[in-house]
Amino acid sequence: MNKYSKLALGLSIALLAAGCSDDSGSDNVAVLPQPEQPQEQQPLALPQSQLESSWFKVGQQAVARAQAQTINNTPGAAKNIILFIGDGMGISTVTAARILAGQQQGLDGEEYQLSFEKMPFAGLVKTYNTNQQTPDSAGTATAIMTGVKTKAGVINVDETVPRGDCAASKQRPLTTVLELAEGQGKSTGIISTARVTHATPAATYAKVPDRDWEYKVTDGDCTDIAAQLVALNAGDGIDVIMGGGRRNFLPSSETDAEGAAGKREDGRNLVDEWLDRYNDGVTNAVYIEDQTGFNALDVAGTDKLLGLFNPSHMHYEADRGNDTAGEPSLSEMTAKGLELLSKNDKGYFLMVEGGRIDHGHHAGSAYNALTDAVELAEAVQVAMDKTSAEDTLIIVTADHSHVMTIAGYPTRGNPILGKVITNDGSGQPEETPALAADGLPYTTLGYTTGRGHADYGETADADERYGHEIDTGRKDLTNVDTTAPGYHQEALIPTSAETHGGEDVGVWARGPGAHWVTGTNEQSYLFHVMARAGGLLD
Repeated sequence: MNKYSKLALGLSIALLAAGCSDDSGSDNVAVLPQPEQPQEQQPLALPQSQLESSWFKVGQQAVARAQAQTINNTPGAAKNIILFIGDGMGISTVTAARILAGQQQGLDGEEYQLSFEKMPFAGLVKTYNTNQQTPDSAGTATAIMTGVKTKAGVINVDETVPRGDCAASKQRPLTTVLELAEGQGKSTGIISTARVTHATPAATYAKVPDRDWEYKVTDGDCTDIAAQLVALNAGDGIDVIMGGGRRNFLPSSETDAEGAAGKREDGRNLVDEWLDRYNDGVTNAVYIEDQTGFNALDVAGTDKLLGLFNPSHMHYEADRGNDTAGEPSLSEMTAKGLELLSKNDKGYFLMVEGGRIDHGHHAGSAYNALTDAVELAEAVQVAMDKTSAEDTLIIVTADHSHVMTIAGYPTRGNPILGKVITNDGSGQPEETPALAADGLPYTTLGYTTGRGHADYGETADADERYGHEIDTGRKDLTNVDTTAPGYHQEALIPTSAETHGGEDVGVWARGPGAHWVTGTNEQSYLFHVMARAGGLLD
């Protein structure tokens, strides 16, 4: 019998006794049993060793910073918006880049934080296209820039448009966040280490049913991407353009300063057309194509800037010193771009892409992918240092992931690009690399798909891989320096190039509206965060 049953029985007996009392006037009061009172719970005392742990103290400090964070919930509070896109910078890439950056500074690496990882708000983004589980950059960039998900391969037209259908694309165009900013008189800019006509930068301004129409249209009377950039009629056109892709602006009859021929078969020189459009006696438009021109730029006297630093994509960061004419880094371009855009009192929108992260992965070169990701983090730090969280929203994200994995059980601080070395029961690293079941050592980083193993020593240009045969499967890496710039990781499945991954990617933010990126959202949601924070739809 539990205590409540006993209480009920006692009550019944008391009532019965009361009913049988005489009329003598004597008190016949039943005393009911009292329920047990719970004892006051005492908080547990943490052991001193726990309180003194560095991990514990770091956690306390992080919670205190989060508690002190001021949230600006006012639509339109973001005078400026800076969007960073690490092309192909999935979660495993961020993790590996963080470790590499830390190890480059003499740390174990795992505890390090990239610049954007210190931002107060973060979330996840779903990257699929409307017709593909694993996406491409054209569809994902369109979602970010317009708020509308669409097919793979098309730029700023909706999902009903068949790829390559010029007529259909004219019926279903989408307006971008850059165009909205132009419409409000803000300055705008695009910076990329890829061609400025490539999918991600093109998604800020172009509307085409095929991402490959960078300099030539193969259906109907649509306008190619490069020509759309020069003729953009939103506002007064883009103010800052820096990246690669010079060949798409020059006729095939001309050769540039680096000896590369143009691609255009229509005879147009779009660089000259751009200069003619903006050098009207009032505006000062400047075209540059090398490090010397970049260094000599007069920011105060420049209103419009077009910088095309390479015939195709710019060099990988690790290989940048080998550029024939010299080219600036992504962080240098970001700094210069912000100086120019900040001259507008109405504010600005800037998109910065680390485009070659993606290309490093496609070539199966974790070294190049990660060093370019570290450089993107440097560019983000530049933006954080040059702006205020009071009026500038900074968002850092990726368009999609890649199939690079972090595997094995490497000991703490093991070189992220190295072979797996485990530790013994006391935590001390073993003297030799771990061996797989086939008796061979293996690397922490590897790819599911791709061209597979290659060892080019100190060659830092990952694109070297495309000039050699596919060589997937396991290799004996015993005497191979897998941390060298020219090492390409093993791949399981032979493909012409490593493929994108389909998992969610991260998003980090600082400034007005930054707290809206939390949770797991569709990629198209990021447009609405930028538009609401910047008051671009008001």
